[in-house]
Amino acid sequence: MPTITLAKWSDAEGRTREVPTDTEELMQVLARIRAAENWSHKTYLAIVNGHARERGRLFSKTELMDGYRKLVAMGLMARDRELEARLLRKPVRTHSGVAPVTVLTKPYDCPGECIFCPTFVRMPKSYVPDEPGAMRALQNDFDPWRQVTSRLRSFEATGHTANKVELLILGGTWSAYPKSYREWFVQRCLDAMNGKDSPSLEEAQRLNEDAPYRNVGLVIETRPDAVSVREIMHLRRLGVTKVQLGVQSMDDRILAMNKRGHTVEETRRAFRLLRGAGFKIVAHWMANLYGATPKTDYEDFQRLFDDPAIRPDELKIYPTSLLKEAELYDYYQRGLYQPYDEAILIDLIARCKAHVPRYTRINRIFRDIPSPNIVEGNKKTNLRQLVQHVIVEHDLPRCQCLRCREVRRQKVTESDLRLDILPYETDINREFFISFVTAEDKVAGFLRLSLPNSPEVVPIDEIKHAAMIREVHVYGPALGLGRDSQGEAQHRGLGSRLVAEAERIARAEGYPALAVIAAIGTRNYYRRLGFELTPFYMMKSLATARHAVHGS
Repeated sequence: MPTITLAKWSDAEGRTREVPTDTEELMQVLARIRAAENWSHKTYLAIVNGHARERGRLFSKTELMDGYRKLVAMGLMARDRELEARLLRKPVRTHSGVAPVTVLTKPYDCPGECIFCPTFVRMPKSYVPDEPGAMRALQNDFDPWRQVTSRLRSFEATGHTANKVELLILGGTWSAYPKSYREWFVQRCLDAMNGKDSPSLEEAQRLNEDAPYRNVGLVIETRPDAVSVREIMHLRRLGVTKVQLGVQSMDDRILAMNKRGHTVEETRRAFRLLRGAGFKIVAHWMANLYGATPKTDYEDFQRLFDDPAIRPDELKIYPTSLLKEAELYDYYQRGLYQPYDEAILIDLIARCKAHVPRYTRINRIFRDIPSPNIVEGNKKTNLRQLVQHVIVEHDLPRCQCLRCREVRRQKVTESDLRLDILPYETDINREFFISFVTAEDKVAGFLRLSLPNSPEVVPIDEIKHAAMIREVHVYGPALGLGRDSQGEAQHRGLGSRLVAEAERIARAEGYPALAVIAAIGTRNYYRRLGFELTPFYMMKSLATARHAVHGS
């Protein structure tokens, strides 16, 4: 990766210092970028290309950011947050408030026999060698420390703040790996964030509470039939806060035809256990499976939210990609399976999006598989953009999902925010989706509060009588630890105000305690709000709560 190199320079007092070469040119370009009005990518290109025509030097954004940081560190330039935002590469990476770091586990036997999953010798089941995340994992020999370290360096080299890390551990079925490997993998990921080796998982977790790169969310993916009480207790020991669950379909016939190996009832049971234990749940749903039609897919999608046992917090829509390395390809060759064409798929997803409730976030609507691997069917990686275009063009109902309503990099003021409380029911609890929204209905921050219907639906003893905060999230560009807000949603006290509202509701409903499924790197934040660490959660006593309804 190109960077600005250093040269010797003597200041006014005769002291020799190292400064970026071409300092004058660099500062000239930075000044033009900072002074530009009506900022856009076109404005940026006009400035750097104009400078290249004048002086023969074309600066990349990485070089400009690298040079800017060195000039600031040497006292030759004042820090400028607006300039930093303009130099940022791929700002979408951190506009949800965290730095997502994805790592892959090593290839390992998967208990599933799904006909749509490709199998490659050097990859975990279902992963393709030239997917971006898989390529990075392969380059680092699937070593967790190396994968995390390389991603943190990449974030910072492109100008992003990576102090708040959401760690996503993907690969094969997490629950199928040996317990010792899972514990070692998480420990080494934390070691990379901590910048030092640790003798145990517990020590790595303790160090991360004050580390330069703190784990504010830990995500794994597994199958519904792998979720048990024992498994979720181990997930909490590891520090997991979010589980991606391969639902794929809400139709037992389709699941059986695709050799998925679990039933819809097993999916419901997994959701109950995970939700009762406070986890955030991401459902994976697949369109165009063997045996499905656009009509049955549309009906199946609605079951995700009509069924009170499901109602996921987040959703990944994965249209089936036909690859030669999957058993489904044999069905295709025999004329038993046909992928939807692009127009049919786009129309289906556009209609499905209208049914997504305001408490759910659609993370993806297409798997990041390079198009040369796909035999037939949709190969467009910008499927979300195409779907949005169809929704607008045909005046279809707008999607209300969280991702479509995030405040992103928009600056907000206190007077522009209002508190919105959306209650909804599942088959085991009442959920409150509490959010701060702008006048334009953009979400600046939110909290998920769970009120279990009875202690019997809670699988872990220490939280059986507690209300549960399952998630607190403040949007906007990720700010470094300790940095003050300058209009961004983060670091304005929105999180603590959301927690206070959750506490008020829990007290009013008679719960004696409020628990939170806190990630390792957020423990000190919750301590400041009066929570104490218990074996698996953080807990706060609600001394004035009425004990009659939810006490012993």
